[in-house]
Amino acid sequence: MSFSALGLSDEIVRAVSEQGYTSPTPIQAQAVPAVLSGGDLLAGAQTGTGKTAGFTLPLLQRLSTMPRQKINGHLPIRALILAPTRELAAQVEESVRQYGKYLPLTSACIFGGVGINPQITLLKRGVDILVATPGRLLDHMQQGTVNLQHIQILVLDEADRMLDMGFIRDIRKVLAALPPKRQNLLFSATFADEIKKLADSLLNNPALIEVARRNSTVEVIAQKIHPVDRDKKHPMLAHLIKTHQWKQVLVFTRTKHGANKLVEQLARDGITAMAIHGNKSQSARTKALAEFKDGKLTALIATDIAARGIDIDQLPHVVNYDLPNVPEDYVHRIGRTGRAGATGEAVSLVCVDERDLLHDIERFIKREIPVEVIAGFEPDPSAKPQPIQLRSGQGRHQNGGGRGGQRSAPRKPAANGNGNSAAAKPAKPASGGNGGNGGQAAKPRPAANGNAARGQGARAGNAGGNGSTGGNVGNNANRAPKPAHANNQPRNPGQPRQGGPRPSALTHGGQRAAGK
Repeated sequence: MSFSALGLSDEIVRAVSEQGYTSPTPIQAQAVPAVLSGGDLLAGAQTGTGKTAGFTLPLLQRLSTMPRQKINGHLPIRALILAPTRELAAQVEESVRQYGKYLPLTSACIFGGVGINPQITLLKRGVDILVATPGRLLDHMQQGTVNLQHIQILVLDEADRMLDMGFIRDIRKVLAALPPKRQNLLFSATFADEIKKLADSLLNNPALIEVARRNSTVEVIAQKIHPVDRDKKHPMLAHLIKTHQWKQVLVFTRTKHGANKLVEQLARDGITAMAIHGNKSQSARTKALAEFKDGKLTALIATDIAARGIDIDQLPHVVNYDLPNVPEDYVHRIGRTGRAGATGEAVSLVCVDERDLLHDIERFIKREIPVEVIAGFEPDPSAKPQPIQLRSGQGRHQNGGGRGGQRSAPRKPAANGNGNSAAAKPAKPASGGNGGNGGQAAKPRPAANGNAARGQGARAGNAGGNGSTGGNVGNNANRAPKPAHANNQPRNPGQPRQGGPRPSALTHGGQRAAGK
């Protein structure tokens, strides 16, 4: 099947072809006609399946055929796309610009961490398509600098992630500001109870698309476990990179501090690496990602939240330097490789502290991951497990933290001279402990100069071109966590929780325990 056969215009098909795509993916083949019909849609699709084009292509097609009239001298926003993180929002808006380059449509991307005034100027000019994170969109709504009364199409991208990160109240506030007559598109990697509840309240007789099981990613990626002592992880990673001559590897760490430390260690080994995480400025994150895509960096070290929205074609290697605390994050991590039929390899460096985490992951994906002991890095069979240091607000079975979600304290807008609000200071990490309880959130810091408080490293400027108006992009001020509930444990949709003791997946020496 071709893209033109889906009912897309020649202009869109031309732009898609220039990006190197010749035929639609399964999610695109089903979602595009469903969206073009004008009805609501509930779609289950993970990152890497082509879901972004699944809604941006028909959205562009529909808007290009609808009347485009100015209201009070300005173009009204006709399509709103909400995304959970700044990286994903920027990636989506980039796709909008690429696929809509031959259409007379404009777009913008707004999120927190940068000055709000340039965004206000941009919105005053008028855009057809607005991509936003919930926090920054609420800032504009509170200041009256955005008009959502003419929205014709609403898209919630990675809705499950937005709920995990505590955005449900923000989303409901946004929904209340939209006109009742509109098309609603909800994309989610999972159909958990919370998503079904949101869909029931938002969607009207939606078409339902689920292209594959949410764990299908693991079927097409070569996975392996390398048992190793905790203090030998860095030497092992350097050994793997040099021995196998890896040119591009995405490495996941559990903490921001761990990411920074690993970059320094790899640099001493002569391996180029940079880190992206919540404490990095937007400009630093953009630079790191660009250099990694261009092949100037061998290793990109990332935390789970920072990696959302990373879209790299044919990424050959993903390394779990630390296993994630939530099994679902494992699937999302390794899904960064092996995309669109390309081959990929996911390697996990597992120490004795992480045996229970490994068992949870194998239970979640319903398979055992092959174990390979690397000569010279055999783990000490007498090593004893130690508590794993978790990030603030994160626990292995917390619902509030979601799949490794990191959030900041609630923003309490302060009245300033010009009505702008001050964003909250991010929550400080917990000082230690065995995870799950989280640290105490920092109090909001009021803006001293009458402007909105800025995040680190604002990256202002115009991201436009090709007929689309680009917007300022920055860090989304994430919402405060709800209290965690011990019973809200991530699991497969419809699968009952299973209690009881869990046998170890590995013995201390790296061999599989009997009975597995």
